[in-house]
Amino acid sequence: MKIKLLIVALAGLIFAGCTNSGASLSPSTSYQEPTPQKEAIFHKTMKEVALSTRDNPKYNRMALETPEKKEWFKTLMYRLWDRQITRSQFISEGLAKYPTHQYEFAFIANGFQQRS
Repeated sequence: MKIKLLIVALAGLIFAGCTNSGASLSPSTSYQEPTPQKEAIFHKTMKEVALSTRDNPKYNRMALETPEKKEWFKTLMYRLWDRQITRSQFISEGLAKYPTHQYEFAFIANGFQQRS
């Protein structure tokens, strides 16, 4: 469990930034909890995508400063990775909360697509 929390915290710190979006955090409507096996694979992929943002000078980090925002973002990424939502839905849901981060959501979606 400590490893999972460390990975989530690492991903949150990598993706988080200094801007404040003021976005609400209503729960997503379609979400199936991951199995332990899926979660392990997802965390590995999520870490790879998160680390790839460091090498991109155009990527602007999002404000994920609260546990709720980090969990929302992790769940959104998981739903994309697990094909519970499409790339377009991922970007659309992300932009509803962070409207100035079109490039970042597209970059993350591309990162997951390359690793699936």
